Amino acid sequence: MTGPTLVTGAAGFAGSHLIEHLSARGPLVAWTRNAVPASIASMASWRRIDLLDRDAVRDAISKLKPSVVYHCAGAPHVSHSWQNTADSLSSNVLTTHYLLDSLRRAHVECRVLITGSAMVYASSTTPITEAHPVRPSSPYGLSKLAQEQLGVRAVREDGIDVIVTRSFNHTGPRQSADFAAPGMAKQVALVERGAQAAVKVGNLDAQRDLTDVRDTVRAYALLANAGTPGEVYNVSSGMARPIRAVLDGLIARARTKIPVETDPERVRAHDVAILVGDSTRLHTATGWSPVIGFDQMLDDLLEYWRAEVARPPHS
Repeated sequence: MTGPTLVTGAAGFAGSHLIEHLSARGPLVAWTRNAVPASIASMASWRRIDLLDRDAVRDAISKLKPSVVYHCAGAPHVSHSWQNTADSLSSNVLTTHYLLDSLRRAHVECRVLITGSAMVYASSTTPITEAHPVRPSSPYGLSKLAQEQLGVRAVREDGIDVIVTRSFNHTGPRQSADFAAPGMAKQVALVERGAQAAVKVGNLDAQRDLTDVRDTVRAYALLANAGTPGEVYNVSSGMARPIRAVLDGLIARARTKIPVETDPERVRAHDVAILVGDSTRLHTATGWSPVIGFDQMLDDLLEYWRAEVARPPHS
């Protein structure tokens, strides 16, 4: 396999960090529908590809003939999936179908890593292994389960080397403020600047297994090299922390007093109480374990949002 490496959703949160991680490893092609972050613009050959345009995907794959594909594109938000179920299904399932079908039609010998989600699992109060029952509790989770099943089918019926992750929560610079940790970090930065009176929060008791995105994408790269086709792998730290711990850590780093208010609109009706993963299978296959600690993760997240809120509009 001598073709380039392809990253879909490359301008997104995890995709952009993956581009940084892979940038020194040979020809790198990045697909996006969105604006390219200036910090990574020179790290890959960028193409505007809409993965919902079946013919465009087929044509691009037949010409590119990638040797490795990291499929990071998709709709990433659980709560948004309740508001727009069709978008989650099309962005996560139909795009994956078009991508895998294009590889099959082009007879591309290729390894594909699909970035799935731990939201496919049934609820559990103990660390979840890959053998745990799947029972999605949201349209998002359902779409991610369908996505990974397409990947498993492609291994069995089309002979494509597909590896699937079930990634637990991860955060870091460039993640949308629609998510809990960056949302609180942005608000802390706004309060520091006097642009907001208080940090508004939802359920602080929910517990999450939170990994730095740079560790998460490092796991993706290792799995693309050493994972077993048709296998699924948890990507997780193995430790659950209450969302309150993230808020407390950000407030401890603040440069001014940070009032906190509960906002009923931020309390999810379908929130999972605890979500923590067991990544033994990943560690056994690749030797991976997280190397970026909780404190560094919060430091970098808050510094990113301080810079963002200080940026002039439209800059």
